[in-house]
Amino acid sequence: MTDPLLPPSVDLPARLLRQTSLLLNHASARANRIVSQHFDGPGGRMHYAILAGLSEFGAVGQAEMCDRLGIDRGDAVAALTALQASGYVQRTPDPGDRRRNIVDITHAGEERLGDLDSMVDAAQDELVAPLSTEERQQLNRLLRRLIERPGVT
Repeated sequence: MTDPLLPPSVDLPARLLRQTSLLLNHASARANRIVSQHFDGPGGRMHYAILAGLSEFGAVGQAEMCDRLGIDRGDAVAALTALQASGYVQRTPDPGDRRRNIVDITHAGEERLGDLDSMVDAAQDELVAPLSTEERQQLNRLLRRLIERPGVT
């Protein structure tokens, strides 16, 4: 499945092609299309982020999880409800503050995360297919430098 970055009719002037922000915007749009096509249902990206975060961070307060992942708390509620209904996460009241929910990934959630990892890996391979292994690693390093906070590695 090949997804061109720009339709054949688009012919951008050289001064636009020098704009890193424009190139990142078009690459991001392409990446979003490719990843969405590889997920097997709606909400895949949010579900993947939540399951990956819980797998790495462990049980955490629902609000803290959203803050750490950079996702809107309101958007996360529907995703968490769907994940819980599927048996992939469990939400329990925080014994120290009953108004707070603690979210944790289940064994089934870890298995689902493995399935989603495969989908994401296939999407990543499609996205960066024109690049060598070294170029892929360099691109990843450079993009991380653009998004990471100074002093944080």
